[in-house]
Order: sequence, then C-alpha cells, then structure tokens
Amino acid sequence: MPAFYKNKKVFLTGHTGFKGTWLCRVLLQAGAEVTGYALEPPTTPSLFIQTNTEKDIHSITGDVRNRDVLVKAIGETKPDIVFHLAAQPLVRRSYLEPVLTYETNVMGTVNVLEAVRAASSVKSFVNVTTDKVYENKEWHWGYRENENLCGFDPYSNSKSCSELVTYSYRNSFFCDKDAPAISTARSGNVIGGGDYSDDRIIPDCVRAAIEGKDIVMRNPCSIRPYQHVLDCLSGYLLLAEKQYLDKKLEGNYNFGPDDESCVSTGALAELFCGAWGGDICRTTQEDPGPHEANFLRLDCSKAKAVLGWKPRWDIKTAVEKTVEFAKLDTDSKLVDCLHKQVQLYFSSTSNEA
Repeated sequence: MPAFYKNKKVFLTGHTGFKGTWLCRVLLQAGAEVTGYALEPPTTPSLFIQTNTEKDIHSITGDVRNRDVLVKAIGETKPDIVFHLAAQPLVRRSYLEPVLTYETNVMGTVNVLEAVRAASSVKSFVNVTTDKVYENKEWHWGYRENENLCGFDPYSNSKSCSELVTYSYRNSFFCDKDAPAISTARSGNVIGGGDYSDDRIIPDCVRAAIEGKDIVMRNPCSIRPYQHVLDCLSGYLLLAEKQYLDKKLEGNYNFGPDDESCVSTGALAELFCGAWGGDICRTTQEDPGPHEANFLRLDCSKAKAVLGWKPRWDIKTAVEKTVEFAKLDTDSKLVDCLHKQVQLYFSSTSNEA
C-alpha cells in the first residue's frame, strides 16, 4: 500500500463516481483522512453506495461550479493533497449538453484552483483529465505530453481547456518555490468493477451478459488505451506524492497501458466473453452517432522515467478482475473483492504509490 498517505489529509472532487470511489477506497486502506466533494452518485446502481464509502470519509454534497461552497470546503478541511476528478465525463452527453460540459469541466477547474490558491495547507494538486485532450491525428504512435492540445468534441475540448487553465494557474499563481505543486494527469480508458456508466463498452458487456442479451458494439474497430482503474490511480497517487516531496517534478503526465493493451473495442469484447464464459453473442450496430476518435494511444515514457511508474495489469488481467467483480451478487462481497484487488495490486507492484 502507498505508505506515504498514512495520516495525510486528502481532498477529492468527484468522489461519488466510479474512479473517485476506487480512489477513496485505496486512500482509506492506506490510512489517509479523506474528504470528498461531489454531486450525488451519477449512476444507479452506484459503487459509492454499494461500498457504503460515505460512512468512512467526510462526504460533502456540492457542485464544482459553486466556487464559494468549494472554497469554504477546502478551507475548512485543510487538506495536504487535492485530487480533482469531478467532471462531465461522457463524449456523447457533451454533444447533448455542451454548456453544462464546459461549465463543469472548465469553470469547475478554475474554481478548484481558486480554492487551492486560498488554502495555505495544500502542498500538492493533481487535475485528472484524459487522453482525449490531444489533437487527434489518428497516427499509430503514442501522444507525448508536449503534443498539441485540441480535443474535437465538447467533452474532449473542455478537458483540453482544463489543461490550459491549469497551466496558466501554475505559472501565474503557483510559481513560487513554496507554492503547491500543480500537475495534470492524462489517462486512458479505464475499466474495473463497479462502472455502471452508459456508452462504455465494458459496462455494456456486463449488462448484456447478466440480462442474457447480445453485446452490441458501435465501433468495433476503434482502438483505445484500455487499462484497469488501479493502474491509472497508482499513477495519480505516485505523482501527487513525488511532487509533494519535490515541486520540480510538477507538470503534465500520461498514465496509460503498454502498447499490447491498446486494443480494439471488438478485441476487448472478445476478452470479456472469454473471461465471462458461456455462449455470449456479439453484434455490430451501424453507428449514426457523433464523431469519436478511431485510434488513440499514449506515450508514457515520461511517467516511467521521471516518476518510476509503470502499468502492472495487462488488458487480459484487467478484464478478468472486472468480470470477477461483476459476477458478485451482494454488496458485502463487492466490498471484500475491491479490498482484495487493491491489496493484490499494490503488493504485486514495485511502484512506490
């Protein structure tokens, strides 16, 4: 377990979501004092509710668009470290609700940074964005941190804007050597137990398998950097720790899988069917939806060289761990499974986080 976090005060935005709940559970197992700030859980069912995480942390219901409430929350809890995960995270929803998407993803970032700026306790801040911040040229090598930022759709573009906001604040307000270290973390498509979101291939596969229906794939040839949620979270944790100890390490970092785990949607569905077992059918549906990238890969050389981070679970293992979780039928079993997977992951890794 990441021993650095024992007794640290950690503040998370977006803690009621899939990735936020996993991060809460990792931090709790590491002995951190966790405060979360978010809207009500975004899905039904909800991993946050299933794991009863609210009872183990200080959970604040709030919107990152409300700057005054957010500033007050961070000021009162006096965290050492802040992770900003709150977002409108869905590409297709961003086409339907672009204003909400920009308000949440851009001005939400501004508001969190204003709260950090007003809080003398914070020493390390990580803004979690996405691999989709890059100008996607559909090339076959990974994007590096110095590539152009220019997301196409409102979600991706708003996250590119969030990156630029963070860059500006870091250089305008946090440049002093005693100021908090400020970084962004760009990760690939995460999978894992307890993701109930719409328009994501693994949750769609789980729902189809449980209901005995065909798995419907919109874009089976699209290639994405899929990774288990613990792989990207270990990167966020390591980054926040390293820059807490050495501000010179702040910046922008990719946290994605190795090349062999960058697979097509169709290949991912095949891996899921093999792990789930039984006779599951796959069908392809002509996709009339809005533009989405066909090919996307990250170059994570910087995180490996500078932070000593590396992904630990390949795509086959990630799918197997997700299926193991999805087949459980009670909340208590889900909690036990999550804790065991966290322990297994961090006991098998040489990462410091």
